[in-house]
Amino acid sequence: MTTERTVLLAGRLVQAHGDYLAAQLTTSWRIAYWTDEAGPERFAQQIGEADALVTGSFQEPLPPAPRLALLQLPFTGYDWLRPTMLPAGCVTANAYGHESAIAEYVMAAILEWQIGLAARAADFKAGNWRYKGPPNGPFHEEVAGCHLGLIGYGHIGREVAKRAQAFSMTLSAVTRRPRPTPDGLAALGAGDDAIDHLLGQADFVVVACPLSDHTRGLIDRRRMAMLKPTAVLINVARAEIVDEVALFEALRNRSIGGAVIDVWPRYPRQGESLISELTPADQPFWDLDNVVMTPHRATWTRAHLERRWQFVAANLDRLARGEALQNVIEI
Repeated sequence: MTTERTVLLAGRLVQAHGDYLAAQLTTSWRIAYWTDEAGPERFAQQIGEADALVTGSFQEPLPPAPRLALLQLPFTGYDWLRPTMLPAGCVTANAYGHESAIAEYVMAAILEWQIGLAARAADFKAGNWRYKGPPNGPFHEEVAGCHLGLIGYGHIGREVAKRAQAFSMTLSAVTRRPRPTPDGLAALGAGDDAIDHLLGQADFVVVACPLSDHTRGLIDRRRMAMLKPTAVLINVARAEIVDEVALFEALRNRSIGGAVIDVWPRYPRQGESLISELTPADQPFWDLDNVVMTPHRATWTRAHLERRWQFVAANLDRLARGEALQNVIEI
């Protein structure tokens, strides 16, 4: 006899993927749904009957959940979680699938920074031939030969490295723990000295490490001063890893070349208008001409969502079959 388990999808954004999740599951699951409109009492009832919870956030304390064996995050970051938020015996897993999309975003940012395709195309559409070439117009730069430094060499860092190698960039990276330098990298270091060395060498610095107590404020004013005056900082990790004031001052004073920022300390809350007066940061980065700003969109592709929800389904299947779960994280 097959035992049907219950998975609770909590939150409007998670609920939207219920049909796709159901189509991917190969074991018997009842899918339950909860959104804010249903209220906390309904959530307490549903979580008490759930074997697994798929959600992007919830408030502490979690109502009694005696059957809950898995909190499955449908994304990667879990810096908001604390051990006290979950019942004993419940494990947490996250999901990746975003790394190729982010790596392509990083390479697009680097290529656009060096070539300036959008600005040149707009200029030519306006009837200006000044970028035609010799003897006219300014040069654009090349990516080949530039030094790319990766702060973090996990899922994202490795995918960025693969693509950067194809463009003949010099690559170095730093990671949390020492390990052998893989093929294609000039150096793979660990620790504070390795970070300092990388910052002084790189033409482009990609922040791709998780947010933790160790990495919060990792790129502070002292480290910002180590960057080349032409260096470009690209942050696709978490805003809090880079000191906001130090970065703004470096950009405003042009002590670094520029920045590409996709992550911010503030976002609209779920349900708020996306056309909003809410500013993403305290410092007015939007007033600077050496910053490219995007609203946390580097990962947002259809393929990325499919990969993530395929993984969520596979982990639920593993739980149902009594197999080892993947991407289990320590909170």
